[in-house]
Amino acid sequence: MSRKENIERKTEEMLAPIAEQIGVEIYDVEFVKEAGEWYLRAYIDREGGVDINTCVDVSRALSDELDKEDFIEEAYTLEVSSPGLGRTLKKDRHFQHSIGMEIDLKTFQPIDGVKEFSGILKAFDKDTITVDINGEDKIFQRKELSVVRLALDF
Repeated sequence: MSRKENIERKTEEMLAPIAEQIGVEIYDVEFVKEAGEWYLRAYIDREGGVDINTCVDVSRALSDELDKEDFIEEAYTLEVSSPGLGRTLKKDRHFQHSIGMEIDLKTFQPIDGVKEFSGILKAFDKDTITVDINGEDKIFQRKELSVVRLALDF
């Protein structure tokens, strides 16, 4: 497991009791470097969504715990937010919760000249996802996918 993955795992473990106490679910935790800066992002959710006050409460509690443990060497910015409507699907629990929903996905390399697809998520396993695209099931290798998101329906 990489250092980044260890930071994400340990942060998620620290966040779990906070999330339970405040009544939210942990959607994801990521530790990423963008434009030379490190960000520790915690995405939280609950039925009906989360508001800014809930994000602030979680952020303050998590920040206090992170300060106590002080296990991250790099300077970073902590962000706590909702995963949003067009949330990224990364983990099995994300895919499980999204079965039957419309998704958009992008591949690293074109498949039959196309890199972007939309359809209904039908199934998944550790290596593949199956999407109904216009009534036809198409199986994608997860390692071929650069991003999978819930479709925004406007």
